[in-house]
Amino acid sequence: MTSQAIEISDEKAALRKHFRQTRAAHVEALPQNLRALILNRPPAPVAGLIPEGATVGLYHPVGSEAPALGWARWLSENGRRVALPFFAARAAAMEFRIWDNPWDDGNLAPGPWRAPQPAADTEITVPDVVVVPLVAFTADGHRLGQGGGHYDRWLAAHPHAIAIGLAWDCQLAEELPVEPHDRPLAAVVTPTRIYNV
Repeated sequence: MTSQAIEISDEKAALRKHFRQTRAAHVEALPQNLRALILNRPPAPVAGLIPEGATVGLYHPVGSEAPALGWARWLSENGRRVALPFFAARAAAMEFRIWDNPWDDGNLAPGPWRAPQPAADTEITVPDVVVVPLVAFTADGHRLGQGGGHYDRWLAAHPHAIAIGLAWDCQLAEELPVEPHDRPLAAVVTPTRIYNV
């Protein structure tokens, strides 16, 4: 690893720590009854990026991540198939498997990264659109992820897929370190804005 790569890695680690703390404090301050109403469906301009019949890869939020379950239910009710990330093991590549019933978490089990995921015998799919979690983002669509590179590798292998970020407003960064493998998002949705890239 070059000294520049180490410097970028250290910068990203510091940014992740800062934005995770900011995000957690923001969510903690929200009234519980308000949390259920936030980001409960994709706004019309973003829904327009997701044609009927499309398969949408979503994430099951963990901790203070922006809620994606309202989107899962709306998409399922409106002619789209929903899929969640699946990992056979920590060292395995991320794939997506169909989640037929986003109203019931009972058919999910904790994956190796803590997030609930479908069973191993569920249908594998390649989504047309992927709604990605993030730690921070910029107004021009750059994303700081969790650090594992799972979404970066998946998006590199599936360049046709539209990537949309879902975040809290407090996750907006003025700038982020960008590396050659980082792919900008098509849009980022927060509770108050749509950042179109």
